[in-house]
Amino acid sequence: MASPLMLVFLTALPGVLCYNSSYIDLEAKGSNKSSIRFLVLGDWGGLPYPPYVTPIEKATARMMAKTASQMGADFILALGDNFYYKGVRDVNDPRFQVTFEDVYTQDSLNIPWYVVAGNHDHAGNVLAQIEYSQKSKRWKFPYYYYEINFRIPQTRSTLTIIMLDTVLLCGNSDDFLDQQPRAPRSGVQANRQLLWLQERLAKSKADYLLVAGHYPVWSISEHGPTDCLLKSLRPLLKKYKATAYLCGHDHNLQYIKESDIGYVVSGAGNFMDPDVRHRNRVPQGYLKFFNGDAGTLGGFAHVEVNKKQLTVTFIQARGTSLYRAVLKRRDISRDDD
Repeated sequence: MASPLMLVFLTALPGVLCYNSSYIDLEAKGSNKSSIRFLVLGDWGGLPYPPYVTPIEKATARMMAKTASQMGADFILALGDNFYYKGVRDVNDPRFQVTFEDVYTQDSLNIPWYVVAGNHDHAGNVLAQIEYSQKSKRWKFPYYYYEINFRIPQTRSTLTIIMLDTVLLCGNSDDFLDQQPRAPRSGVQANRQLLWLQERLAKSKADYLLVAGHYPVWSISEHGPTDCLLKSLRPLLKKYKATAYLCGHDHNLQYIKESDIGYVVSGAGNFMDPDVRHRNRVPQGYLKFFNGDAGTLGGFAHVEVNKKQLTVTFIQARGTSLYRAVLKRRDISRDDD
């Protein structure tokens, strides 16, 4: 259950703080020339006991650094379960150092990390993770859910990423007892986030519109599709022509395509799971790629967005590109109603 302090914070914070409508101009920072590039990493949260990291986390971090250096990366999306198994206690928790700062040390990873919380983070103090944004130059976690906007360098095209807290939206889950999240701890707060999301989607004129959270909409693996998100989020993604939904939670790499929407599961930052028990819950033909082979030592996704297309490349920690998917710009000329 949420602490009284957390509920007061959630209720009191004005909705205007949930997003930043201004655009980040990467070109002005000299990041690259004509595209935006970033990494997508989920479920990377180490261990709560020495050595506080797993071999997969270390191998994935090394390959992320190499990929960022060679293919380019302007920022990283960290999609929850940032600290196994019960999050952090407070903003001075040593886990920030031993599981994050001491692992992702390479210069190419010294870029903004845009963070959301997962179910294991909600077992601890998510407010402390938000507060850590004031202590770390690269840790960007302004609120439980928020929006970030970019101009694609040397173009008139734009990219919007909406970062969700799917645990507040759907409820927490116990990986050892059940697979589906229980009801949200606060129906009021869940509805408030959903209304905010619908407003941001409806107003978006971005050429590429991404939504990211921890729980999957579609997954063939251990946790399967998230019933709550199939009911609440999937219709909005379709109605407002989102480009893709990015997530973690299941500890593998998956690419699922429904109509023009790409569903990216990138939860291979710390463990690998070959489980495909929910294959029959994903409609036939939707699944395009799956990898849960522990021999790959983990993995992540690299995304590049230019004025013509968005390209997702799934990369294993051993250094091989496993699968590449291309998504087109949004067609927002038609009536959305």
